[in-house]
Amino acid sequence: MPRSAGIVLSHTSHHIVQRGHNRQTVFVSDDDYNYYRENLIDFKYEFGCRIYTYCLMTNHVHLIVDPGKSPESIALLMKRVAGRQTRYVNKLEDRSGRLFMGRAL
Repeated sequence: MPRSAGIVLSHTSHHIVQRGHNRQTVFVSDDDYNYYRENLIDFKYEFGCRIYTYCLMTNHVHLIVDPGKSPESIALLMKRVAGRQTRYVNKLEDRSGRLFMGRAL
């Protein structure tokens, strides 16, 4: 049975949690945090989202995000930010593979 992504409403705040794969550390240095934050800001404009608050922990992220007029914007935002951060960390650490967990069932 496919996973239900839940209901995402336009112009409504949603709590988003993005966790490191296998609870691994995602942010090691200030540069890691800054890179994630910069991408989050860039892509919020691209997808028309509002980010009301965020908390970047060593192995996960909490966000309060409003998708604006398009409910799909949250998924697009998170996919793009996760992809950039994963490529960044993989390049720094000369590794491959996931950085963040997939959606829980």
